[in-house]
Amino acid sequence: MRSLKPAARCLAVAQHLKSIPHANQPFSAFFSTTNSIMASNGTTTENGTHSEGTTLSALPKSWHFTASLPPDAAFPTPADSHKADRDDLGPRQVKNAIFTWVRPEKQQDPELLAVSPAAMRDLGLALSEADTEEFREVAAGNKIIGWDEETLSGPGYPWAQCYGGFQFGQWAGQLGDGRAISLFEGTNPSTGVRYEVQLKGAGMTPYSRFADGKAVLRSSIREFVVSESLHALGIPSTRALAISLLPHSRVRRETMEPGAIVVRMAQSWLRFGNFDILRARGDRKLVRQLATYIGEEIFGGWDKLPGRLADPEGSPGDEPPRRIPKETIEGPPGAEENRFHRLYREIIRRNALTVAKWQIYGFMNGVLNTDNTSIFGLSIDFGPFAFMDNFDPNYTPNHDDFALRYSYRNQATIIWWNLVRLGEALGELIGAGPDVDSESFVTNGLNFDDDAASKPIEERAHKLITQAGEEFKAVFMAEFKRLFTARLGLKTYKESDFDSLFDSLLNTMEALELDYNLFFRRLSTLKTADLQTEEARQKAAEVFFSQVEGVPGPGIDEKKARKRVGEWLGKWRVRIEEDWSEGQADSEERVAAMKKVNPSFIPRGWILDEVIRRVEKERERDVLKRVLHMATHPFEDAWTGKEFEDGPTGRGVYQGDKAEEERWTGDVPQQKKAMQCSCSS
Repeated sequence: MRSLKPAARCLAVAQHLKSIPHANQPFSAFFSTTNSIMASNGTTTENGTHSEGTTLSALPKSWHFTASLPPDAAFPTPADSHKADRDDLGPRQVKNAIFTWVRPEKQQDPELLAVSPAAMRDLGLALSEADTEEFREVAAGNKIIGWDEETLSGPGYPWAQCYGGFQFGQWAGQLGDGRAISLFEGTNPSTGVRYEVQLKGAGMTPYSRFADGKAVLRSSIREFVVSESLHALGIPSTRALAISLLPHSRVRRETMEPGAIVVRMAQSWLRFGNFDILRARGDRKLVRQLATYIGEEIFGGWDKLPGRLADPEGSPGDEPPRRIPKETIEGPPGAEENRFHRLYREIIRRNALTVAKWQIYGFMNGVLNTDNTSIFGLSIDFGPFAFMDNFDPNYTPNHDDFALRYSYRNQATIIWWNLVRLGEALGELIGAGPDVDSESFVTNGLNFDDDAASKPIEERAHKLITQAGEEFKAVFMAEFKRLFTARLGLKTYKESDFDSLFDSLLNTMEALELDYNLFFRRLSTLKTADLQTEEARQKAAEVFFSQVEGVPGPGIDEKKARKRVGEWLGKWRVRIEEDWSEGQADSEERVAAMKKVNPSFIPRGWILDEVIRRVEKERERDVLKRVLHMATHPFEDAWTGKEFEDGPTGRGVYQGDKAEEERWTGDVPQQKKAMQCSCSS
């Protein structure tokens, strides 16, 4: 794929247990409530009505995934798996299957550390469920929903997925859910949204390879907080419902660490790696079956997918039509698009939007292997992730990534690289074009010995995948421009903004080592009336310089730095005054609009390290709830003492730690910037 770069540096997208007081208080007690229901306890439906949430037992549940796809032949039924010794469910190669039935390991004295009110609401559960014994036992893997252990029967049973992946660009063979076990699919009764609920760190599975099936508290806290943070920022992400400490579990990583379990949920946990393993094994029947399941179940039907663009080569950024019937073939001879190509394009478009949002908010996954890239377009599997501190396009939070493959600069290119691998797995179905449902193709597939028959299929697949690459770039850039425009407080985008505002700002940030997210938040507070002269603009520039390490920073000439930022502020002032109607440039409306897209809090690495230390070493509990509350309300000016209201059923006055909030939203100490960590978790 050609470079994504339309300008030199635009976010570098173009570069190829002793308890403490309050530890055991109910989660609802963390708020002073003016009504009996906590603010976040409820679901706002599409028509604006509010639901308080249901119980775990009453939550509608299903097991569509396991009912639709083939299980591991070694344990063909849940009863076969349940009767097996737990040690017999360990690592081995699994073929001709999408998943294995496997139960979580039992845990002794688990401690539920925290739940996410936002995730509870979105799943449709009442927040009070977190105080029930059933919820705590399910969250620790000690109770299986939908299964009767005495009769060995029930509507559903836990499972782990089989998939492979390219890790750091190299084929890694079978991977799979080595410590993740899915429990059920829960559907929010108010919104109709279905989530697959899963435990991470619940024990060994056939896909654990050389690992132990466990998760440590350190990485579990990181995933718990960042999952909910990304969602609150508007970035598609898997979610974290709850986190439990396992006091009797010690896990060996670089050192011995306490174990934990995170309850996660997502509309789908399928990854590109699910197709990688099938392609590597030549299992074309399962490729088709899995793709069909995704089109019909995960995306809600073939008619929900994007139809052919009017001019896919000339205008790849146009909004595609939808509601195309399953059997419809679109496009000219040699470029006919069938439903599997529409499926591929839907996955492309979703991932283009997500990586654009990562770049806008300075988020780095840290290990974008194909097994960590979501079919649904979600941010998924959080290991050595980070948010940007000082803007540095070469930064990678993964200290094992010596080649900077997964650096900020390379994320968009790597997502496309992963999409090409997915295209290769789906290539036969895409390339078949109008013959995809013919009996001979379904039965025999691509015959490489027959050049006359195979060549048109290969050429069509190559053409359509290449064409889809242009769509990826166009969707990515449109979303990037839209969000960057909003972060600058502009209502409209002009082509000249890209070079004069976007690119020049990023160059300035990099040269002067300015904090990426703090810059935008502090820009939100500036008034154009205070930027009318060069002297005024240079004075205003100091708000962007770290007060922790000096003005503007070590080794940077202060006068030149003020001049450079002042010049940019001059261009920004002109555009703001041009874009907003007379007298509105400094209106509360403009300031509020900027603050809605520019967070004052993001869970930086040093903050998470502090929280981990305080929870693990100092036995604090409320600090985890406080950081989660800030992460799920990232755009506030302050949190402590403020009422938070999610719906008409209740409101709450939040009781936090004001000094802590100010420290976590202020300048980052120099020695805590650009932290790195390993993949071990």
